Amino acid sequence: MTDRRILVIKLGALGDFIQALGPMRAIRDHHLDSEITLLTTPAFEELAWASGCVDQIWIDKRPRFFQIGEWLAFRKRLHLAEFQRVYDLQTSDRSSFYFRLFAGASRPEWSGIAQGCSHPHANPNRDFMHTRDRQREQLNLAGIEHVPTSDLSALTTDIKPFDLPARYGLLVPGGAPHRPTKRWPTQMYSQLAAHLTSLNITPVVLGSRSEANLAREIKSGAPQTIDLTGKTNLLDICSIAKTAEIAVGNDTGPMHIAAAADCACVVLFSAESDPALCAPRSAKTTIIRRDRLSDLGLEDVIKALPIA
Repeated sequence: MTDRRILVIKLGALGDFIQALGPMRAIRDHHLDSEITLLTTPAFEELAWASGCVDQIWIDKRPRFFQIGEWLAFRKRLHLAEFQRVYDLQTSDRSSFYFRLFAGASRPEWSGIAQGCSHPHANPNRDFMHTRDRQREQLNLAGIEHVPTSDLSALTTDIKPFDLPARYGLLVPGGAPHRPTKRWPTQMYSQLAAHLTSLNITPVVLGSRSEANLAREIKSGAPQTIDLTGKTNLLDICSIAKTAEIAVGNDTGPMHIAAAADCACVVLFSAESDPALCAPRSAKTTIIRRDRLSDLGLEDVIKALPIA
């Protein structure tokens, strides 16, 4: 067993986690003989194992500030692990606080933004950089020169139970429920589904169980639509996206998966988020932005589709 141990911190959200898979691969390749532990949340455990980038996974229990016993137990676990280096890819106030859980002399090398860390990403413009550029620069400063893009094209699961047709296109009409202006109106997705059907491409709606109502509305205008809301896990989405003709969706996590799976994507942004900072990046990804997605017409989206 190796005597060098590395900790990587990446908690979420989904799109951010997908964009961090490239940096995780860079860390894995740079520390081939080290044992790498990932601190993350339960939602990403299966995907993290499938990535092949880590040897162990710890689940962050996210104790409240008053749960002293939980904090002491976590601090003890960190110390007993004897990590030599930590890559904080979350770079939040919370993850930076974890740096403080190490006593001075026992602190490992730390790449992140925690005050006093050994390998700080001190670029004053880091908050104005795209996630991919920011993390690449952070790792460069820690001695890792090559940082690939996130690539899910090799991950596979059995999607035969979904009984998908030979030609299908993905629609992702949902997103954060507390930010409804990040969504293109569902009736527009319904019209797009009807257009795909006219091209002999079956629309397939992806999303959480709570977004099943969106799929029903889309299906009302395009009856051939297949509703997979609440029926897929993250690895399923990856496999389904790899053989899709196209994926069209809002600025939300599944679109990051589709882009990383090498699917042709059209991602719709409103003024609520800035694609210059967080958009999926791939040669097959097209970004459309309107201050209000309610002003985005069907023809503008159809023109962006790389299909006849």
